[in-house]
Amino acid sequence: MRVIGLMSGTSYDAIDAAAADLRLEDDRIVLTPLGMLSRPYPEALRADLTATLPPATTSTEQVCRLDTGIGQAFAGAAKQAVEQLCGGHADVIVSHGQTVFHWVDNGEARGTLQLGQPAWIAEATGTTVVSDLRSRDIAAGGQGAPLVSIFDVLWLRRRAGTPVALNLGGIANITVVPQAGDPIAFDTGPANALMDAVVRELTGGRSTFDADGVMAGRGKVHPGLFERLLAEPYYQRPAPKSTGKELFHLSYLASMMAGLPEIAPDDLVATVTALTARTVADAVHAYGGTEVIAAGGGIRNPVLMHRLVEELRGVPVRSTDELGLPSAAKEAYAFAVLGFLTVNGLGGTVPSCTGARHSSVLGSITPGSGQLPLFLPPERAPVALNLDPGGV
Repeated sequence: MRVIGLMSGTSYDAIDAAAADLRLEDDRIVLTPLGMLSRPYPEALRADLTATLPPATTSTEQVCRLDTGIGQAFAGAAKQAVEQLCGGHADVIVSHGQTVFHWVDNGEARGTLQLGQPAWIAEATGTTVVSDLRSRDIAAGGQGAPLVSIFDVLWLRRRAGTPVALNLGGIANITVVPQAGDPIAFDTGPANALMDAVVRELTGGRSTFDADGVMAGRGKVHPGLFERLLAEPYYQRPAPKSTGKELFHLSYLASMMAGLPEIAPDDLVATVTALTARTVADAVHAYGGTEVIAAGGGIRNPVLMHRLVEELRGVPVRSTDELGLPSAAKEAYAFAVLGFLTVNGLGGTVPSCTGARHSSVLGSITPGSGQLPLFLPPERAPVALNLDPGGV
């Protein structure tokens, strides 16, 4: 089955599309990557998103406009992927949409909202779309995140030791896959969320991220602010747990700085960069991780990665590229697998990772112009995922 995964994370800088041939072989999913592309959001749409995300307030009119605009942007990326990556035909398109709010109350996820009306994708491509993948897990008592955990578990469970999959997007999350016992996954805290917000504010919007970690590299960690940030109660909550920009945003950082002497811009960026490295490393150490396999935009920040290596104290760090999976496309490929599981009637979550009462078939299906690509569930659920590099 030819499947396209569409993903825009909490950094909302672009829509990533990854295409794959997916098939079931006995108890394994075999994934053949077909390539990826990335389309930046139109500037006006990105500005509207920025103005709407927490802690800002908005209106139902603006939510409706964003739902349409994001849906159309995803449709453009999907159509381009069908033509350029799939030779003009895909069986299923899986759209994560754009998270605009993740509702967590006292550690319990109560709802989540991803915008990007899938009807625009189905209309533009004629292809069946699987979307809204997080809500069912939340209805089953889970966090609705990190949903990539099933991909990580299937892919890494046969590696020696206790591998830890790490994603450094706007929010950092890990999946711990031990040899014995249940896997566990959770959001460790901010990755690029605070760094990007600070850089955007300090540069008046001229820069949206710390390119090559230049600002963090020039700066020094501010001890007082660093200590305050590490005291955030979220880090002490037991897993599974999830968070987002509802907590980690510019106003949050400003409240932590209250009463401190003025902090130099580079020192501020260095401090929030160090925060990401420390909180990720603390989580890896807490669960006995023996290697970290990283993906996401944060791995392109050499200062962040250098600090992470230092904080991990000898635990090796490698990118998913070294294992045959393009790191820039990992989440998009993971959501392609989730949609593939859905149309095959298979559960797309690991309850010990999301905290749900049971695994659920995820998402809602928007029909394309032809027959729905639904199959009878196989006799047994897959227990592994293999990469077949023959497609790229």
